[in-house]
Amino acid sequence: MHTQLQAVLNQASKAVSGKTQVLEKMLLAILAGGHILLDDVPGLGKTTMAIAISRALGAKFRRIQCTPDVIASDIVGFSMYNKQTGAFTYMPGVVTDCNILLADELNRTASKTQSALLEAMQEGQVTVDGQTHPLCKPFTVIATQNQVGTAGTQLLPYAQLDRFMLRLQIGYPDFDGQMEILRSRQAENPLDSVEPALSVREILQMQQQVCCVSVHEVILAYITRLAMASRENPMIALGISPRGALHISAAARARAFLYGRDYVIDEDVC
Repeated sequence: MHTQLQAVLNQASKAVSGKTQVLEKMLLAILAGGHILLDDVPGLGKTTMAIAISRALGAKFRRIQCTPDVIASDIVGFSMYNKQTGAFTYMPGVVTDCNILLADELNRTASKTQSALLEAMQEGQVTVDGQTHPLCKPFTVIATQNQVGTAGTQLLPYAQLDRFMLRLQIGYPDFDGQMEILRSRQAENPLDSVEPALSVREILQMQQQVCCVSVHEVILAYITRLAMASRENPMIALGISPRGALHISAAARARAFLYGRDYVIDEDVC
């Protein structure tokens, strides 16, 4: 694995025991410029995992708890009238000043509030009262949701789900993992020991390198066949969208970069 990225995983693993594969997939999505949905039952460490990897990356982190009373302006911001200038001033929301946004328990808030994230996730910007405001780069949403059936939750709409590159489950720890969790929290919070192993500038450089990785026609054909098969299968309600196929291609490039496999830089892309 890439040496610097291994250091990121080592740091994040200080706070998350026995879940290296999940952390690797989260890192893969961030390198590919994608967003992550952590979907599992309560208490498995979804929030801790998001905080740990953001600290290990040295990224600016913000969190919003998606309770039913959260409204769209809390996320994208709003315009406030300034009596002194006689004009409206933009008041930033939670998405406008961070590299990683943790939307905790996203499926507890209203659909209208959830939709406020759509433009931010797809375009890297928000529009308020006709004015467009770019977000920080890099920008990644890590959302968590408790599985449907937990009181007060609802299904995320397909338009929201389609903007996540990866939907991950953490799962319960094994015996050794549970023992390590109990030991590590006897005296202090292990999150306090997580230190940055990268900088925002280095993340951006790596994302650019990932974008420049060439994908062979054979791989593109495989992704296309996979997408077409999902659309034609009568047992699948909604097949892979063109956006989803692009996510698969981007994830493949990031995986090649992450694990140091042989890859070719496409000079035309760079």
